Amino acid sequence: MFSSQNAKESTSLSDGVIIKVASVFVDDALTEDKKEELTNKYVVITRKSAHFLVYLVLGVLVINLITEFNVKHLILLSLMVCLFYAATDEFHQLFVSGRSGEVTDVILDTFGSFVGICSYFGFKKLIKNKKQ
Repeated sequence: MFSSQNAKESTSLSDGVIIKVASVFVDDALTEDKKEELTNKYVVITRKSAHFLVYLVLGVLVINLITEFNVKHLILLSLMVCLFYAATDEFHQLFVSGRSGEVTDVILDTFGSFVGICSYFGFKKLIKNKKQ
């Protein structure tokens, strides 16, 4: 869904998140100049964090699904599915108005997936240890 948004919609969403978070932490009313300053300052970290977190969730979902099939190389297969999805998602963005496909986003997305996959196993191990 996010990848289908044109540049204007995507920017508006990112800026909106930054302004909402800032309004929680800033005591003063946010002027238009302050809003613009904040969005310019935090837009990259907001967008990259969104990439990372969305793909972290994808990694958890994919590993959870693939464990049901009892296959070898579970982690590698899960990571390859996430990498493939990230690459095709960035490719798709080449055809969306004002958007671009970035190799660095594919790398970040894949890393987010890897963290999700590792978290899945860490959480599973924690639950197993608590049961014992």
